[in-house]
Amino acid sequence: MNDNEYMGLALEEARKAYAMGEVPIGAVLVLDGEVIAQGHNMRESWHDATAHAEVIVIREACKRLGRWRLSGATLYVTIEPCPMCAGALVMSRIDRLVYGSADYKAGAVESLFNVVQNPGLNHSIAVTAGVRAEECAGIMKEFFRERRSK
Repeated sequence: MNDNEYMGLALEEARKAYAMGEVPIGAVLVLDGEVIAQGHNMRESWHDATAHAEVIVIREACKRLGRWRLSGATLYVTIEPCPMCAGALVMSRIDRLVYGSADYKAGAVESLFNVVQNPGLNHSIAVTAGVRAEECAGIMKEFFRERRSK
């Protein structure tokens, strides 16, 4: 599979979140061509401020692999990670991040901050941005447009 196809899996997770009334962000973690973990936002359902798609996927991957270092892994996420999630990516030693759409209000990869490539930290992550960006942004816009109309 390629970046577009893995992002398609992340978009499927975002649609699951949307159907549950969660902010529609989905994530998939891949290691050696295998999907290790996938998930979506669960903040509302779990009443947990840290239940972002990226954190859920990192936790699941660590549990499944039996280690906290996710070296060699790529995380696919529909929206640019926030500061908390970007920090979690660095701390888990993920090698590569692929995201769909920028988040100009909370993005901590390129939009507001660059946590994942900060030279002061002990790990740096390769970034590919803009994969299926219109689709990723579109589901967010649709979700919030629908919410405002209610």
